[in-house]
Amino acid sequence: MPYLYGNHVVKAHLGRITEDTPEHQGVVIYSMSDVPLGFGVTARSTVDTRKLDPTAIIVFHQADVGEYLRDEDTLF
Repeated sequence: MPYLYGNHVVKAHLGRITEDTPEHQGVVIYSMSDVPLGFGVTARSTVDTRKLDPTAIIVFHQADVGEYLRDEDTLF
């Protein structure tokens, strides 16, 4: 999943979204099996998301569970 490598969430990778989510709202990203993966900020509202093409960014990446593994060498 590209999100776990530090990438933003694009519409093509979106499984479901909470109704009436406003633009620039902090959100928690979950897998389809409801495991929390990280958090970010919405780029568009839920209403605007429906009109966009599949390559449009929906959530800006802030942090994810894979970040520790990617930065493990530089943490200590």
